[in-house]
Amino acid sequence: MAPDHGFYEVRNPATEQVVGLAPEASRAQVHAAAAAAREAFGPWSRTPAEERAAVLARAADVVRRNLVPYAGLAQAESGATTGTARGMQVGVGMARFRRYARPEPVETALPPQINEAGPFGPAAVMGALAVRRPVGVVTCITSYNNPWANPAGKIAPALAMGNTVVVKPAPQDPLSVYRMAEALEAAGVPPGVVNVVGGSTPESGEAAVDSPDVDMVSFTGSTAVGQRIAEVCGRGMKRQLMELGGKGAAIVFDDADLASAVSGIGTTFSFYSGQICTAPTRVLVQRGVHDELVRQLAAYAGHLKVGDPREPGTVVGPVISAAHRDRVESYVELGRKEGARIVTGGERPPLPTGFYVAPTLLADCTPDMRVVREEIFGPVVVVLPFDDEEEAIALADDSDYGLIDYVWSGDVARAFRVARRLRAGGVGVNTVGRNMEAPFGGFKKSGVGRDVGSYALHAYSETQAIVWPG
Repeated sequence: MAPDHGFYEVRNPATEQVVGLAPEASRAQVHAAAAAAREAFGPWSRTPAEERAAVLARAADVVRRNLVPYAGLAQAESGATTGTARGMQVGVGMARFRRYARPEPVETALPPQINEAGPFGPAAVMGALAVRRPVGVVTCITSYNNPWANPAGKIAPALAMGNTVVVKPAPQDPLSVYRMAEALEAAGVPPGVVNVVGGSTPESGEAAVDSPDVDMVSFTGSTAVGQRIAEVCGRGMKRQLMELGGKGAAIVFDDADLASAVSGIGTTFSFYSGQICTAPTRVLVQRGVHDELVRQLAAYAGHLKVGDPREPGTVVGPVISAAHRDRVESYVELGRKEGARIVTGGERPPLPTGFYVAPTLLADCTPDMRVVREEIFGPVVVVLPFDDEEEAIALADDSDYGLIDYVWSGDVARAFRVARRLRAGGVGVNTVGRNMEAPFGGFKKSGVGRDVGSYALHAYSETQAIVWPG
């Protein structure tokens, strides 16, 4: 179907050249897509779970066969390095389809309950089942920082549970999501089960949220947009799964392995060029090792090659757009005005094209600074000192966000003690690694709900109770 509003250009953030054209759907077309998903929901939800799983497995096979061209497109529209595009974008997307091609039980037997005779009937032994049922039509609004893993992490568990989906990809890099939809179609997903609606303006996203045919919205993006979506969902009593902003605190005690801490924190400078909500962007370091950690982080940043993500050895590619580069740079300048010391970075890399930001380290920061409190979403790290454990916890929790925090300490008992007190959905102890079966989501303004692993299957389902006399 031709888009009512034509097409818009998708540009490569490294070369600034046009990668391709993406459709600009109208509000009416988005609502029509949701209506198609509603019509397809009944048959798909009644399809045996094993058959739905087989479709996801075949989709993973299609992605595997096309990994290199898919990664090339993802790299072109997102600016990811070659290794990131192949391994962390397309590779993780494929793995998520494979993960949810494994059916799990949806029924849980509850212990029998003995009911005494009363106004509701004679004495009886009541049996019960808790059964997970699909929610219905799910709108999936995805983020630009990973055009494969993020959409696959929504679509795969939603389909596995028997839902149908309307997918609204990020406007900056939507083309990969259309390839994903083609892979699902080739794998045998019936018409109407997966519907992709694109657009560069808020119109299509708003329509995908407020359609009366939509039962649930799964959103990854900024807290501000998430709050507006939640208002619409509240009026319609639509279910929500929100993975929003982050300002992860990395607590580094004076007995920590500094090399490990520097390597983990340094991923903020490189991984997706800092465009990741889980990044340890606030470094809280005990005074005894403060100066040494700052020195090592600055040296780490200085060794990272910034440039064309297609070139071997490039570690830091561009941010997604000129507008976002300007936003990140404005935060660095704000930090300077607030009194932070720019230890390294702070100047635009001298490259002929592309939207690049140098890895930047800000020291001498205080908790009230905006660069400390607000999500920058770029390769920028701020450092604050602390004296003792209590102060570290207070500083870490002094945030509107609570997605993932980190603790580095040679005393594992202390690290776990601190982790239990942090108001964050996840805590990494001496690592920035992830367990992909562990629940993922945030406290406070970092989101609502949990996904990943079996938790995603719960997120995309409703629980029904079935009760009978024994």
